[in-house]
Order: sequence, then C-alpha cells, then structure tokens
Amino acid sequence: MPPDSPMDRRRFFRRGLAELLRPLASSIAPLERVANKIGELDAAAAARSGQQPNKILADLWLRPPGAISESKFLATCSRGGECVNACPAHCIKIDTTGTSGKGAPYIDADTTACVVCSGLHCMRVCPSGALVPTALADIDMGTAVWREERCLRTTGEQCQICVDECPLGEMAITLKNGKVAVNPLGCIGCGICQQHCPTSPKSISVIPKAAKES
Repeated sequence: MPPDSPMDRRRFFRRGLAELLRPLASSIAPLERVANKIGELDAAAAARSGQQPNKILADLWLRPPGAISESKFLATCSRGGECVNACPAHCIKIDTTGTSGKGAPYIDADTTACVVCSGLHCMRVCPSGALVPTALADIDMGTAVWREERCLRTTGEQCQICVDECPLGEMAITLKNGKVAVNPLGCIGCGICQQHCPTSPKSISVIPKAAKES
C-alpha cells in the first residue's frame, strides 16, 4: 500500500488524536477519583455542622494562586502573612492555631473566593517561594466540580450564577444542553462559582490541587 494511501493517513490522524487527548485523560482521571471520594463524605459533612468536605479532610485546603505542591508549600511557607496583607479581596487567611489550613495560608471559597486580581499580588510578595509568579492561564488552585442533584436547574430554575460569575468565562465553565459543564483544563480553581452558588450544600465546589497530587 502506498505510504500516503487513505488507510495510512487515517492511521496517522488517529494516532495524532490519541496523543492529543492523552493529557486530557490523565488530568480528568484523578479529578474523578477525588470527586467520588468527596461524594462519599457528603453525609459526614452534613453531620459536622454543614462543613464542606474540604474542611473535613485535613489535606484538602484551597491554597492561594501560585502555590507550589502541597507538601513543599507547607515546608516552604514562612507563615509571615505577606500574602494575606497583599490580597485586595481579603480572601487569604492564616489560622495561627493550625486548626484551619494546617496553619498555612488558605482560602475559604464558601465565604470569600480568590478574585484573581489583575496584579496577582499575593504571589509577587511571597518571600519564601511558597507562592511563585504564575500566568493567569497557568494557575492551578484546584478544579470545580458540579453536583447536578443539588443544582437549582434540576428543579426547573434557570440559575446560571456559577457561569455568569466565573472570571475566566467559557474557558472554564459553560452551559451545555442545559447542564453546567466545567472544563478541567480551563478552570483554575479560584472558587468564585462556589462562593456565589445559592444552594446549601453547594452545588459546585472546588477540589483543591492537593487532592490531585495525592
């Protein structure tokens, strides 16, 4: 068969497509595992004064943008509070008792999410290297997960607050066939959708990056 025959061309493009989709598959697989794990913890979360699962599992804290891997972040961060003071949204917190966030800077997206400000000040003032300057599109704080069974859209309401409020727009989240669709490669995990979601418990919440690293 000639090298440029239709069969060879189809084989070439099929292999190319497989290579193109491989990173997508590898990024979604850990999210699915963690999402299933969090789903199993929903009952426990409700029994603990309505706490979200990311507050039950000690290793699932949302860190500021530009944070290095969780283990290195905890070992590197000086806990000096420079990122806290620089944040214009006042979303970064430090619990000196260590009860929340293991004593390191964290974000509670239920109350005050990261607004991914134009200056991204927190990562630029970090003196220890726990936060590193990162382009907006490359930020990975975590990934939002939508829970259809909790969403107001399942009752016929046309709620799309999570879509409308997302600072990254359709790159991260959109509506497809009437359902909320999160793009795991575009979502940076800022938590804006989680903060503004009107349901309790939240219909959409962020799985912190630390969960994907485990």
